Amino acid sequence: MLHTSEVILKLQLDNLGETKMFTAHGPDYVMVNGERYDHSIVVLAGDVRCDWVAAKFDELTEAHFAYFLALKPDVLLLGTGAMQRFPHPSLYRALIDAGIGVEFMTTPAACRTYNILVAEDRKVIAAILI
Repeated sequence: MLHTSEVILKLQLDNLGETKMFTAHGPDYVMVNGERYDHSIVVLAGDVRCDWVAAKFDELTEAHFAYFLALKPDVLLLGTGAMQRFPHPSLYRALIDAGIGVEFMTTPAACRTYNILVAEDRKVIAAILI
């Protein structure tokens, strides 16, 4: 029985159409709109890219971050796996100089944050290392 002082909160994203959203994640995969990926990917509101050649955090270079300059996001979220890790700032200096916000977080946190920001119609990119 629902009392008048109780509130039901429904968390549902409406009218996002074909917007790419994370629908699941695990230790060795993520899912976007129900499609499973077991390799590193880049997710934008309208696209999932598999051409980002980054595979391991310890192998990131300036070139891996330069990939995002042409995409011109407001925010880049880098999912670093089960543990939050931070690359040397010199690797992503060009993004900062271009006014692009860069955040490093665990993959689950990057997936959740991306979903929230893309639903707010923000120009966000999630780069997920698997």
